[in-house]
Amino acid sequence: MDTLEIKNVSKSYGNFVAVDKISFSVPKGVIFGLLGPNGAGKTSLIRIINSITAADEGSIEFFGEPLIRMHQQKIGYLPEERGLYKKMTVQDQLEYLGKLKGLSGVETKDRIENWYSIFGMEDWGKKKIQDLSKGMQQKVQFVSTVLHEPKLLILDEPFSGLDPVNTNLMKNEIIRLKNSGTTILFSTHRMEQVEEVCEKIVLINKGALVLEGEIDVVKQKYKDHLFQFEFGGNQIPPLEQENCQTNGNGQNIILQFDDIKQANNQMQIWMAEGYVIKSFKEILPSINDIFIKLVTTEK
Repeated sequence: MDTLEIKNVSKSYGNFVAVDKISFSVPKGVIFGLLGPNGAGKTSLIRIINSITAADEGSIEFFGEPLIRMHQQKIGYLPEERGLYKKMTVQDQLEYLGKLKGLSGVETKDRIENWYSIFGMEDWGKKKIQDLSKGMQQKVQFVSTVLHEPKLLILDEPFSGLDPVNTNLMKNEIIRLKNSGTTILFSTHRMEQVEEVCEKIVLINKGALVLEGEIDVVKQKYKDHLFQFEFGGNQIPPLEQENCQTNGNGQNIILQFDDIKQANNQMQIWMAEGYVIKSFKEILPSINDIFIKLVTTEK
């Protein structure tokens, strides 16, 4: 059973259509990328899933049931903009938010201590939120989001303000949560992070769904049939293709073929002619390349 089933959801603000008949499903226990340029409709859709606003049309199911406000106890949401009370201490903040999610006092304190240990926050409890750096605040907000062990975790730019060490630490915890069965809806503008952690993605532009699929399948769909050959020695064959590319030392060339069979046949011809080929591979587009291509085309 899918964690979320989005069915023909639409949302307008006056004459502006923020979400236009969007449908997709989020499988259980995966990291699912929700992508799109600024103003695409991602935030509007996230607000609907969180019952902050209601859809004008369509429906959402949560584990097979119509989504209602009570389901928010099983959802964790880390927004891009921090929502912490700046004058509260870290400990008071986390205890308060834990109790709002239905945890007992003892349960809340035990879980807080566990997350302190994971993130090296043992001496932060008495510090006020306003006295923390942006990265430290982001770690506190992440802990407040996962404290009640949600079934669905919605992360909007979760690595904002974090240095590389803490980014990697949080990334490992996100993957650990996924491996324990948590479904994660991951929204970011950092496409390299999408490739690192997501298994499936959707791309929204101008309120409409323009792409959906598993990362590997999407890359195969939008590939340009480019192949890279690395030559040994000091010779490469004469290059006649207009779209041929070479790297700085001239030993790697990139050519376009109809398919891998044609590329392999060309490699065999070169080898028979005495050229040394050290490696041969197909070049797949990055998610960033695909994102830019589709969004630019849509414009």
